[in-house]
Amino acid sequence: MIFAAIDIGSNAVRLLFSNAFLQDGKIRVEKATLIRIPIRLGLDVYNSNKISKERASKLIKTLEAFRLLIDVYKPESFTACATAAIREAVNGEELIKKIKKQTGINVRIVDGLEEAAIIRASDDHAFPAEKKLTMYVDLGGGSTEISVTSSHKLLAANSFKIGTLRLISDKVPPSEWVSLEEWLIQFKDSFGLINLIGSGGNINKLAKIYGSPDAMTISVDRLQHAVNHLKSFDLKERIEILGLRPDRADVILPAAEVFGFITRIIKADSVHVPKIGLADGLIYQMYEEYLSKKKKKKS
Repeated sequence: MIFAAIDIGSNAVRLLFSNAFLQDGKIRVEKATLIRIPIRLGLDVYNSNKISKERASKLIKTLEAFRLLIDVYKPESFTACATAAIREAVNGEELIKKIKKQTGINVRIVDGLEEAAIIRASDDHAFPAEKKLTMYVDLGGGSTEISVTSSHKLLAANSFKIGTLRLISDKVPPSEWVSLEEWLIQFKDSFGLINLIGSGGNINKLAKIYGSPDAMTISVDRLQHAVNHLKSFDLKERIEILGLRPDRADVILPAAEVFGFITRIIKADSVHVPKIGLADGLIYQMYEEYLSKKKKKKS
């Protein structure tokens, strides 16, 4: 059964079509098609607090195209969410209304804690060694969402204004790093015993280039190697020699440094990268709602 989700992020806008089904009593979600357009709304917002007319126009045109694809695919249902850039833009609400009027798409603005909860929705990960806690770290262009669970029960969650576009725009104050470190220290009794799950396009790419052969794990040593290796190339060389897209080449290094910062504090030996994100969690939630409605009809 096909479901669709639109994720309007600070760096890119994504449309995901996935198959959702039950297998052995568990919900399984398999990606069918993913379309990603790097509009970079955050570059406007983190520098001027407002989304420009040019980027707003690009966003609306992208969503018009997404709507056409959704009409062709005819998923069981679809949803759309916007994160840090639109929720912080002074004209964010105005843009949401314009999107509704021109595309018919209802876009829901989610805060950092809800964003973290949506990503946790597809929590079904197996680790080679049982550890005390599991920490989810989703790094986007505008923010970093972190959730900590134990036996699938949420212990704590927080959102920090540390994102790759903020970093390349030099808009992350030292105090935000201090806040992140102080928040992580509450789990010091479990340092070295935390399974770390990373999500977001940059950690996916880091795992693919520098991580394990299956691109599902990157060790801390390899993460540090990635930082050193990427620093040895300028932006143009990362595009021409490493083959990175322009919209990835400038943000992948700060992303590696953010994950390096977190792994050092919590004494993690690796980052597990299952390639999940906000859109995956949205589809998982939609399928859960579908099953719940189906069950009510039967009863």
